Amino acid sequence: MSDSLVVCEVDPELKEKLRKFRFRKETDNAAIIMKVDKDRQMVVLEEEFQDISPEELKAELPERQPRFVVYSYKYVHEDGRVSYPLCFIFSSPVGCKPEQQMMYAGSKNRLVQTAELTKVFEIRTTEDLTEAWLREKLSFFR
Repeated sequence: MSDSLVVCEVDPELKEKLRKFRFRKETDNAAIIMKVDKDRQMVVLEEEFQDISPEELKAELPERQPRFVVYSYKYVHEDGRVSYPLCFIFSSPVGCKPEQQMMYAGSKNRLVQTAELTKVFEIRTTEDLTEAWLREKLSFFR
């Protein structure tokens, strides 16, 4: 691995927030948006949302800056079962500063491990984040 790859730590407050989010009892869609604090070299909470659709979430993401999202989604399966998968979405838009992309890319795996997530997706443009896209991605998981 390159010496120039910066892996940011995860803010302890964010770790606790992610732990609580993982065990939330609510059945609506919810999201935690995170960003890299370049000066502190740390992944920090940017915003939290309750009852937010994929389309509403898309509107909250910057079009030219990377972000990490943990999204709790009410998923109704074709057979009628309902589950609430926690999805990790790495928004890495085309046109970001290379330095920024490297910091986010270098920090992604640590954040995924910290949050203990298995459904990990990436988008290259915020326009990709739709309900249809998310349902298609989740259809690979039973």
